[in-house]
Amino acid sequence: MKTVSVYRHESVPTEFVENGGILFAYRRFGKQGTTPVLCLGYYNSNMDAWDPTVTNGLAADFEVILLDNAGVGASGGETPSTVAEMAQHVFAFCKALDLKTVDVFGFSLGGMISQQLALDHPRLVQRLILSGTGPRGGEGMTFTELSPEEQADPVAFLLGAFFSPSEASQAAGRAYLKRLESRREDRDRSVSRDSAVAQLEAIKEWGSIPASGRYATLKDITHPALVVHGNKDVVVAPINALILAEHLPNAQLIVYSDSSHGAQYQHARLFLAHVKLFLVSCI
Repeated sequence: MKTVSVYRHESVPTEFVENGGILFAYRRFGKQGTTPVLCLGYYNSNMDAWDPTVTNGLAADFEVILLDNAGVGASGGETPSTVAEMAQHVFAFCKALDLKTVDVFGFSLGGMISQQLALDHPRLVQRLILSGTGPRGGEGMTFTELSPEEQADPVAFLLGAFFSPSEASQAAGRAYLKRLESRREDRDRSVSRDSAVAQLEAIKEWGSIPASGRYATLKDITHPALVVHGNKDVVVAPINALILAEHLPNAQLIVYSDSSHGAQYQHARLFLAHVKLFLVSCI
């Protein structure tokens, strides 16, 4: 029998599980007895960075697991400097919780980790939701560290990076930022500078163009995949979503209008409708 957790994004307690000497912080809520949707976040983010509208919306029909990967936020250990190692930590976390299969929702860096996890552990991953991300060796995926101005004003940075300059998109951005404040108690720890630096190195390594076989591994990710992107994404160029959709054997592509890196948050309710249709139809 499937039962819905009494918890929501705003109230679910932070729990911990250990594997390989690393204490992983996570939050688990939603409809129990379903395949969990494991959420892997973007660069320099923690569990509090997920939009409650999206996570609560998913939790109405599926179990949701938010994770701080190794060295991130409240989790122990050190953040590795490659996506491949990050994926191995996610696998260790899943083993610790005895998760047999998961649907993986990867946003930005989390989408890179999701691809690697599907390659390395295909039986663990059932379906992929890849948002605002790109393939290994993608176009223009050599990010730089945040400028001092961006670090000093993270609100302005998120509005500029996650939302387009239009009035409608900026209004959606301000609403998103307000939603992030809805969890009052048991807030996550900030991401350390060491973790952020390691994540940036991992992104650069992922984005470097190989001497041969560019995009060659994508054909081996045969899982049903929903690729979601903003048509004006200034962080990960939209062409990368098309590349994923072209080379992944079982992918669908959705591009949202007038939106940047946070397209799934600007169009949260439409995104939820698309995700639920995808997850139900690809059983």
